[in-house]
Amino acid sequence: MKNKDLQEETHQVMQNLKSILQEANMSFNNVVKTTIFLTDMKRFGEVNEIYGKYFEGDFPARETVEVSALPKFVNVEISMIAVK
Repeated sequence: MKNKDLQEETHQVMQNLKSILQEANMSFNNVVKTTIFLTDMKRFGEVNEIYGKYFEGDFPARETVEVSALPKFVNVEISMIAVK
């Protein structure tokens, strides 16, 4: 179940970010940088596969960081910087 939780969390984070971008009349095409925070770097591949499906064309600059814990004990958090 843990793998499914990470996958569901990643999709939820990306959907939340999509909604925020849409409210600002932007899309993932406007994203220039992302930071992914993971509680287990060994699971990067799972997150990366899902993350990649949300972008078309060029990917933004990205960094991925392993952290000991995240708010509400989630497994993944993603921040984005987008420009018009």
